Amino acid sequence: MERSTTERADTALAHPEAGAPLGDVLDGLPHQRAGHRAASASALASAPVPARAPGRDAPTATATATEPAVAEAAVDGAGAPVRAPRLWELRELFPTPAGTPFTFTYAVVLAAVSVAAAHADPSLVHALHQGSSTDVAHLAVHPMLVLIASALWVAGGITSPYAIGFLLVLTALERRTGGLRAVGVFLLGHMAATLATEVPVGLAVLAGHLPGSSLHRLDYGISFGVATSVGALAGLLSPWLRLPLLTGFGAMLVADLNAFTDPMTEWGHLMALAVGIATWPLVRRARAARAAPEAPVPPAPALA
Repeated sequence: MERSTTERADTALAHPEAGAPLGDVLDGLPHQRAGHRAASASALASAPVPARAPGRDAPTATATATEPAVAEAAVDGAGAPVRAPRLWELRELFPTPAGTPFTFTYAVVLAAVSVAAAHADPSLVHALHQGSSTDVAHLAVHPMLVLIASALWVAGGITSPYAIGFLLVLTALERRTGGLRAVGVFLLGHMAATLATEVPVGLAVLAGHLPGSSLHRLDYGISFGVATSVGALAGLLSPWLRLPLLTGFGAMLVADLNAFTDPMTEWGHLMALAVGIATWPLVRRARAARAAPEAPVPPAPALA
């Protein structure tokens, strides 16, 4: 992760026992938001939801035809046993152009940017990082531009754990709620958590609690949006999947916060997760609307 740091901040990071002030620690920290470990439970969270079994008025079902109903009952929290997904169903874990257009298109863009950054001149990449950073100075002048540009970077490249978590979580969320709602959840978390962490920095600089260089702290990545998507997806899962996902992901964020390597960003991750949990009523209604069968179109009246 590229970053320009001051000698004083480097000393604070290398020797935390020296008791450096918080302003000095914040001033030179790595604020890229995509370098954390992806929650391993996201793979469980993305299990595909099979089609609904025939209703009461349908012909008598065979044992094979009732298997999707058993799996869906477990996903909906009915407590029924869950069968293991078949090999050809594992493709539902990953985005496709037709099934998850938002996640697929976004993943292609992230992959292209990551490959280009890996082969470009490091000084050029660092300049692009600075230009797309959602720091206070940029937010005050070009807020929408940097909010969008900052979400085009994945620290560690396309093989990083957070990139894999992005694919699994966003694919599962889009398959259950639709592309527009998945976009809304991701952008809501990305923007809300960014503002929630950068506005206090600006106010602290005005109050004299942080140095002026904190207005230019590098801040970019997809992790706020992914954390919000994890929180939203948890609301669509059965309790035996929801609790481990939230517990594991939340514990990881708290551990990173206790490490005090980047407190503002880690608070942002927790805020983003809370934003995702707050969207449960919306995403649940969206899933119910997608699962409801379309009403039959009444036949046109016969002409006399």
